[in-house]
Amino acid sequence: MMKKILVAEDSSVIVNLTKKILTVQNFEIISVKNGEQVLNKLSDESFDLILMDINMPKMDGLECTRAIRKMTDPKNSQIPIIAITGNAMNLSDEEFKEIGINEFLPKPLDFDRLVKLVKQYTE
Repeated sequence: MMKKILVAEDSSVIVNLTKKILTVQNFEIISVKNGEQVLNKLSDESFDLILMDINMPKMDGLECTRAIRKMTDPKNSQIPIIAITGNAMNLSDEEFKEIGINEFLPKPLDFDRLVKLVKQYTE
C-alpha cells in the first residue's frame, strides 16, 4: 500500500520539487499551506508522515506540531514529523525533540537526505 505524506509548506517551488521526488519513490503526496490546514486534514484523513515547514502563515510548524502531539488519537499524536526550516530559529535538536519534531532538514533541501528520512520513518 502506498504511504501517504502530508507536506505543509507555503512555497510552491518546494512543494512541487518534493512531490516530484517523493512520487517517484512511490509515496502519495498531499500538500497544504499552513498549520491550520494540517489540523483540518488530520481530522478526516490519516497520513504516515508529515513534512512540516516551520515558517508558515496563520499557524506555524512549531505551534502545529504541539497541537498534533496533544491529540487524543495516537494515530495522529504519534505521527512522525520532519520539520523543514529556512533558519533553524536557533533551536537545538533537544528543543525540536521536546516540541515533538522527529528530525529537521534545513533549506535549501538536501533531497537525498529527505528521501532517506522519509523512508526511514515510514518503513
